[in-house]
Amino acid sequence: MPIEQNFMKRRGVGTIGVDEETAFDGLTLVAPLTGKDVFLVDNEGKEAHKWTFDMRIGRHARLLANGSLAVNLKLPPSQAPAPFPFFNKYGGGRYVQVDHTGKVLREHIDVLGHHDAFHTEDGRLLYTALQALTVDQAAALPGGVPGTEAPDGKVYSDTIKEVDMATGKVLWEWKACEKLDPKVFPLQVHYPREQWPLINAVSFLKDGNVLCSLRSVSAVIIIEKKTGNVVWHLDSSVVAQQHCANELPNGNILIYDNGAFREGISWQYSRGLEVSRANKEIVWQWTAPTKEWFYSPFMGSAQRLPNGNTLLCESAFGRLLEINTKDEVCWEYVCPYFAQYPEKEVRAVFATESNALFRAYKYDRAEFPWLKASQQKAGGCHIA
Repeated sequence: MPIEQNFMKRRGVGTIGVDEETAFDGLTLVAPLTGKDVFLVDNEGKEAHKWTFDMRIGRHARLLANGSLAVNLKLPPSQAPAPFPFFNKYGGGRYVQVDHTGKVLREHIDVLGHHDAFHTEDGRLLYTALQALTVDQAAALPGGVPGTEAPDGKVYSDTIKEVDMATGKVLWEWKACEKLDPKVFPLQVHYPREQWPLINAVSFLKDGNVLCSLRSVSAVIIIEKKTGNVVWHLDSSVVAQQHCANELPNGNILIYDNGAFREGISWQYSRGLEVSRANKEIVWQWTAPTKEWFYSPFMGSAQRLPNGNTLLCESAFGRLLEINTKDEVCWEYVCPYFAQYPEKEVRAVFATESNALFRAYKYDRAEFPWLKASQQKAGGCHIA
């Protein structure tokens, strides 16, 4: 009998194991990047609900406090031509909020939008987009692999926009080319020069300032919203190609630290990381007992759960690990939904069927009042 050639399928999918005594008894949003569906699953891996969209998932899905689902979708190349080939993988462009029946409540489109978006309860949207550097700005940017600018010869830099989803009006905008010193934030040597600094996470802090993760320079920063200045900087001596920087209730910053190219280390491993905002010291971290057992070279997420556990998403392989307060794995789940990327430019690099997730988020069952606890048969809806 032939052997399954997809490594992740062969190793097993769905819930691999659960410690019912310490795992948080919640429901997890799973949004496979190669498909058009967002799934809500329990600790046993059973599907409790499904939302189906008319285009593939651009990055991830989150539940808002008002009960709606916020989703970043990937506009097809026919609607949003990519400025460089890899943008076909991590571009987004369509941001929607829907209810549990699939009714679209709010929507915003930006063909150069990519990676993260932070939806507020009052209808504002904070997200990352692109703009081209001038010839002089590109020449002044150090680092990166020589000759790897975009096909049009340009270097694209990140912008952050805050918009009113109801009107599309831009309420605030920040531009890396105006506020980041390229000598302080150079491209790391392994990265193409097509994009800088590659912002993969953006959110509002409780104080109203903006938290960002910059992948291709290995930095987490805080932007003072009033001035646009960088007022806090965690550099590559601590993090490496990190993702999903987010603020904890105690004010500390939780990070998925990928570790593709760590300073002074020649091998790869990922970790969950909690850093004090006050002094930048590491106050908690988790790696696999054998460090290389847990690693995602790109993407990834970290979420602190209500019971103190931490949910980590090993994104490239669609694997979720919940770590309890004893630093033990108490839930392991592997995304069972596999498909090929529809874009030929992405398949040229990622050819096999993938179960990759950008992020995953787990929620208390009480946050889904429309979903009966006794419901056994999965429900679903379709969103055009």
